[in-house]
This record gives sequence, C-alpha cells and structure tokens, in this order.
Amino acid sequence: MSHFSNIKTKIRNLSSLKAALKGMDIDWKEGPTPVRGYQGQTQTAEVVIEQDNAYDIGFSWNGSEYELVADLQYWQQPLTVDGFLNRLTQGYALHTILDETNKQGFQVSEQQKNEDGSIRLVVQRWS
Repeated sequence: MSHFSNIKTKIRNLSSLKAALKGMDIDWKEGPTPVRGYQGQTQTAEVVIEQDNAYDIGFSWNGSEYELVADLQYWQQPLTVDGFLNRLTQGYALHTILDETNKQGFQVSEQQKNEDGSIRLVVQRWS
C-alpha cells in the first residue's frame, strides 16, 4: 500500500512553479524524477525537492494540474504542509501575473510586500 499523499493544487504552469520554488530558496530537481517514499517506494514527478531524511516532495502532472506528492509522515520543511502550499501558491500567482502582464506589454512600476504577507503589485503600460 502506498504511503504517498497526492494533494491537489491550482498550479498549471511549470515555469511559474519553478520560479515560485526558487523565490522560496528551495532547491529542486527537474524531472521526470522519482519521488522517494516509504520502504523504497517511488512515484514519478516533474519537479522533486529532496529532503535530508531521504523522503522527497514532488509535483506531478495529473492531466490538469500539478499535485504535491509526498509521504506527509516524513515532511521535513520549515513550514507546515498548509503553510508551504500557501506560500508557494502566492509565489506561483505572482510569477504567473508577472509573465502574463509582461506578454501584454506591461511593466512593473511598484512591488511591495505588506506586513500581512500580501503583495501589492502595480503594473503600467504606455500606449
């Protein structure tokens, strides 16, 4: 029986996922690569975060989004799973917005991180 948990996300853009992980100072490996789990079990993922305890965290494409794949019993990150996903989702949203606005000719004129953790972003485009 697999010990892996698959947690749904709203993450669909691989480059924004990678940029968000980089923004969190998390080292990751490009896949497809096996995610190591309980008793040598593996599951393939497109992005893998190796942990010091030899139990990895991965992001695997399920056909519509990237799911977080991990044996949660061996979670070894400074943030809880929810905290990790919240911070990752925020970074993912920021990078997705930056990419899309850049494609449409906008430039960031102001970016500010607020005390509550939210990000204020002002973009502009000259016509």
